[in-house]
Amino acid sequence: MLYWFCVHIPDPPKSPKGGRPRTDERKALAGIFWLLDNGDKCKDLPRQFGSKSAVHHFFQRLVREGVFERLLQEAGRLVEERRQYRLYECFLDAAFSPAMGGGDGIGRTKAGKGVRIMIAVDARGLPIAVQSCSAQPHEATLAQGLFGVMLTQQVPQRMVGDKAYDSDALDRAFAARGMELIAPYRSNRQPQNRTQHGRLLRRYRRRWVVERSVAWLRHFRRLCIRWEKSRRAFDAYLQMACAFLLVRQVLG
Repeated sequence: MLYWFCVHIPDPPKSPKGGRPRTDERKALAGIFWLLDNGDKCKDLPRQFGSKSAVHHFFQRLVREGVFERLLQEAGRLVEERRQYRLYECFLDAAFSPAMGGGDGIGRTKAGKGVRIMIAVDARGLPIAVQSCSAQPHEATLAQGLFGVMLTQQVPQRMVGDKAYDSDALDRAFAARGMELIAPYRSNRQPQNRTQHGRLLRRYRRRWVVERSVAWLRHFRRLCIRWEKSRRAFDAYLQMACAFLLVRQVLG
């Protein structure tokens, strides 16, 4: 699996003046995986992965070039080409990660400062869209941002969420893209505005699928707390984790 990631990482441009020996990309990428899995800082990286500064500079270069975003898109394309996605029923959820180091893209909530990881998964729990956002806006507002980061060409038939996504505006936004939004009603919704019948709402019982996917992401301890001051750096770890889940489904 590590080989797949190495193959899809572009080589750095060569300087005509020469320079230091090239970083061992396989070792550096393994070091990034170690940081993602353990959640430690780069200064705690074991010596087996090479120079700590080399791994850090390698990671920063990939972030600047948008490599992790392309890796996630390529992983989603691989799953879709092999028809591994199940888009007849998809699920939507959000997870809160506190931010300890400050930086951009952070919002303040009752739980403190942090970010929300917005994720949509298919019927098997495979990510079809994911991004991190400021935790301050409401989840129903943030959900519309997932349209711009979809990994599939095919549009999901149904999207199931919890009561936080019971919104007429969000319902219309999903309908405009050919998707049906299913969410339990809030207690303050008037009876005359209730349009979903019980048979549709029973699909909500399978919402454990997306909760399991969030738990999979929580296994990567780097995503439990945002230590990065840069939103792009945190997104890179998030994209790498989701790409790992997708490639593991195909390659085993």
